[in-house]
Amino acid sequence: MPTARFTQITLISHYLCPYVQRAIIALTEQQIEFIRIDIDLADKPDWFKKLSPLGKVPALLIDEQTVLFESNAIVEYINDISGASLLASDPLSRARQRAWIEFASATLNNIGQLYNAKTEADYLDVYALLESKWCALEKNLTGSTFFSGESFSLVDAAFAPLFRYFDALEKFAEFRFLKLCTKTASWRKNLAQRPSVITAVATDYIPLLTTFVIKRNSYLGTLANDYQLQLR
Repeated sequence: MPTARFTQITLISHYLCPYVQRAIIALTEQQIEFIRIDIDLADKPDWFKKLSPLGKVPALLIDEQTVLFESNAIVEYINDISGASLLASDPLSRARQRAWIEFASATLNNIGQLYNAKTEADYLDVYALLESKWCALEKNLTGSTFFSGESFSLVDAAFAPLFRYFDALEKFAEFRFLKLCTKTASWRKNLAQRPSVITAVATDYIPLLTTFVIKRNSYLGTLANDYQLQLR
């Protein structure tokens, strides 16, 4: 981490964090230049501990005295300063979009539970939760290109990193709901082709995430390890 003065918006991040991806997607969509600094969350530098009250990424450094934490606050700030909102203009539609962003966050928590589940029984319990969330999402989609129609929104920025998890996970585990929920599958495909989504992670994201899952010492980690062994 440089000790020099910050002359540009700086995003403190971790290479796998889905909430960091949200911020990067928003910054890219709004064409806001930024500097990215990745840190090791298992060995957080002292300067970061002083910057982030919760000790989590992302953190957005606006200048030497000003830092924002929590992804939703960061993304909304990015949206507010851009001059071109990625949220609906009418209050009801905007509130609905924010509600589905929270839904995405809750689903990300379930994915964390999935790759941490120690036993097959625990894994299947979380799998059922994810399946129910996919079904709920499917019922609320119109089948258009993005969540709110043909225009990309912050809801899309929230779900794109969530969907990306399965680019790795479905290589070594089966998720029936990914194919059964056809509107959600189409939306996922559209988001995967968005330049801002593609560039939000490094090209080695999938092997890095696979390695991360293996290290969880969990049921899914065992499946991931078996998959890796088969590739050798």
